[in-house]
Formats: sequence, C-alpha cells, structure tokens
Amino acid sequence: MNAPFKQHLIDPEICIRCNTCEETCPVDAITHDNNNYVVDSTKCNFCMDCIQPCPTGSIDNWRIVTSGYSLDDQLSWNELPKQEELAAGNDGEAIDAEVLALLETAHTGAGGKSVAPATAAKPAVNLYNRDKAAVATVTGNYRLTHEESDVDVHHIILDFGDVAFPVLEGQSIGIVSPGVDAEGKPHRVRLYSIASPRHGEKPNTSNLALTVKREPKGVCSNFVCDLKKGDKVEVTGPFGATFLMPNDPAANIIMICTGTGSAPFRAFTEWRRRSMPNAAGRMLLFFGARRPQDLPYFGPLQKVPDSLLGKHFAYSRVPGEKKVYVQDLMRREETTVANLLRSPATHIYVCGLKGMEQGVDAALDDICRSSEQRWHELRDAMRSEGRYHVETY
Repeated sequence: MNAPFKQHLIDPEICIRCNTCEETCPVDAITHDNNNYVVDSTKCNFCMDCIQPCPTGSIDNWRIVTSGYSLDDQLSWNELPKQEELAAGNDGEAIDAEVLALLETAHTGAGGKSVAPATAAKPAVNLYNRDKAAVATVTGNYRLTHEESDVDVHHIILDFGDVAFPVLEGQSIGIVSPGVDAEGKPHRVRLYSIASPRHGEKPNTSNLALTVKREPKGVCSNFVCDLKKGDKVEVTGPFGATFLMPNDPAANIIMICTGTGSAPFRAFTEWRRRSMPNAAGRMLLFFGARRPQDLPYFGPLQKVPDSLLGKHFAYSRVPGEKKVYVQDLMRREETTVANLLRSPATHIYVCGLKGMEQGVDAALDDICRSSEQRWHELRDAMRSEGRYHVETY
C-alpha cells in the first residue's frame, strides 16, 4: 500500500466562491474554474494561511489518502468524497501509529468548521455556473439609503421565469458582469447574499432580491446598481450550505450585522413573518451603520413589530454624538443576550465587514463572563451544533 498522506481539500457544497482562499494562498496552490475551488497537493505546504479568512469553513477539509485526488477530480465534484477506509493495509495488518495520528489531525482549522442548523431545510447548491448560467430578468431596482447619503445601496429584484432556481435564506448567488478586465479575461463572478425568503420576494413567485452597495471602482456593483427593469442578468449558484435559517419556530435567532450584511437577515425575518408569525422563538437584530441615512431598509424596519423582531441600531458617525458600534449595543442588552445564550434553542449569526468580528466576539465574552458562562467554550459548542455562524468580508 502507498504511504498515506494528508491532502487539503475544499468542500464544494459549503464554499460560496468568494475567492478569499485563492487571494490568500502564498504559494498559489489554490485555483478555480467555473465550477469549483481546488487545492493542488503538489504545491500546498500546509501553511494554513487560508483557514482563518474563509467565512464558511469550507477550506478546512482534509482527507488521508494513499493516492491523491487530482485537480480534475476536485473540479468535477459536487460534494466531498468520504474518508478512505484505512483501518488496515492490503495484507490485513493494522496501519501504524503515524497514519492514525494523521487521521486524528485531519481537521486543524483555527476557526472551526461551519455546520448547518439541525432543523434547516436541505439547500440546493451549485446548480448553475458560468458555463451554464441561469438568466434572470430585472423587475425592480430601488435605492435603499437616503438621497442625502453618499452610501448608495440598492434593492434588486431578479425574476427567473420558468427557470428553476431554488434558494434558502442565508444562501448567496453569483452575478456575471459582462465584458473583460484589463488583461482581457472575463470579470470574476461576484457573490451577493439573498435578501428574500425561499418562496420569493413576492410569495410564490420565481424571483429573489439582493442588497447591493455601489463601490466607486466596483465593476460588478456598478453593473448591478445601474440595472434597469427588463435587463437580463446571468446568475450562478446558489451557494452556501451552512449559513441557513433554522426552521424550528422555537429557535431564538440573534442577528448581528453592518451595512449590506443585513441582506440574509431580511430574508430570515421575512420568512418567519410569513410562515410562522406566532413563533415562540425570539429574533434579535443588532444593526450598525455610520448614520441613520446610511442604514439599508431603515424605513421598512421601523414597521416590523417588536413582537417579531427586537431592533437595535448602532451609529458610528453621527455629528456631535458618541460613536456607537454593534458590540456596544450588545453589552447594553447584556441581560437579554445572556439569557438567550443559556438556551440550547439560540442561534447566532454575524454578517458584514470583517472588522466587526473581533468586537462582537469580545462583547459576547464580556456578557458571558458577567453571567458566569464561558463564551469560548459555548461558542465552540454552538458552532459544532450548527448554532453559530459568521460570514464576513
């Protein structure tokens, strides 16, 4: 039998194709095609630089193999292969301690692996790629932020007509920008979180909504924000199999976000409002922006009853006022958050700018410490149970 070795792989079901891993890898071991992101085992030196930045944990996958999976193998996958049975060699003899040690360290990520909530519906993933994109029609494009704001965020509605494009709250889709870059290569597909519930922006329609912020030099964001009613758009995906909403009406859902990180939480809120308006579980939103004028969905959020959604807005750039961030509001609501954390029905979702992660984690640590809980132990347990999710960019 060939000597077993550990091979680094990427889970195509969980991966949201954000390109973070490829941009991070210092030895160019990670590449992609129009279907999957893959790792070249002849280049990977196990530096682990790609593990922490991955927002989903899809990068943190390993197999102990006797014959490595080729790039062609990986590019063709829709799901990871199971771990090879290596309990014994070809002659029936038990494998040695070194191989057992490899098996025991097959997963070594620092941040932990994402797991879907136990009650979440089974998502469809990777139905469409760049070579076989779905074509949607724009049926709406509305500015979400105040006209006086220099933050230009749009609510885009895409209709798929007769094309089957099933999605769940928390998933993302890819938008294909037309044209090529300065090197003559097609623009990279950009991902956007779905901002509508599973049965459509309008109930029982084949459409969905996106929340897109215009970036001054963003090719795709400008393309999307400039779309007009009737325009056609090529779409890939859907992507993501773990950042999903629990279907349990007793689930408590704590949602922490900044800016367009609110997109999946609009989907969460709308799905519960429509499908289980009398759910026993609490929904709590901590939403950060520079000013009220910059906060997407500010007007509609005011109309959501407090009985359905507890809302806490943090503003960090209001003239003459102290800077307030989402973690400050979490500490302000310490008693409520601490009580929810004691419940095994509580789920936490964090979405938005990457810089918020450290502050949110510190706030949860402080809240747990004051209520005689151990946050880092609780966080790891919640993550393994599919109750703690982070997607930042």
